[in-house]
Amino acid sequence: MSFHKSKGFKYLKNFIIGVGASIVMLGALAKILSHPLGNIMLTVGLCTEAFLFLMLGLLPPEKDYYWEKLYPGIDSYGANVTPLTAGGGPAALRPLDADQVEGKLGGMLDELRGMSTSLGSLKALQEVDFSQTQDQIASMGNFYTRMNEAMVTLSGTVETLNEASEEAKTYKTQMTSLNTNLSSLNSVYGNVLGAFKQPS
Repeated sequence: MSFHKSKGFKYLKNFIIGVGASIVMLGALAKILSHPLGNIMLTVGLCTEAFLFLMLGLLPPEKDYYWEKLYPGIDSYGANVTPLTAGGGPAALRPLDADQVEGKLGGMLDELRGMSTSLGSLKALQEVDFSQTQDQIASMGNFYTRMNEAMVTLSGTVETLNEASEEAKTYKTQMTSLNTNLSSLNSVYGNVLGAFKQPS
């Protein structure tokens, strides 16, 4: 095992990073407060951080393994570690039974097939309903077009009836006036005839 993968190196690396960052912060604070050591502390801290970032850039990254998921208790010192598939570990964790898992997956696959068949049937039903609906919408559109034409015709008829009603009112008024004039004329004619019939 190489030195940069050892536990001691990792501890030293984290310690130097923390100390370097704290020196940079204290140097920045001293610089803000115009303290005479501000320049020196800021320079030392930034140089330390620059060295650490260079070192971290040159070292290869470590691969992360999450063994505590397969071996519960591996992160505890002195734990009795047995693989999860062997049935060890806490009582809450049960061992994996391959036959049982395969049976459940098979059941899920059958359910998915049934759902796929149902969705296919729904899609076919949807297409049939939509094609019939489109024909119904077209026939309703024709119905509304004919109804609009009938309303236009009816509107013209109502206008004609209104005009005829106005003419009838005018005719009635004129007939009333004629009747009044004839009554007056008869009265005058009756008076003239009465005057001629009187003995002289």
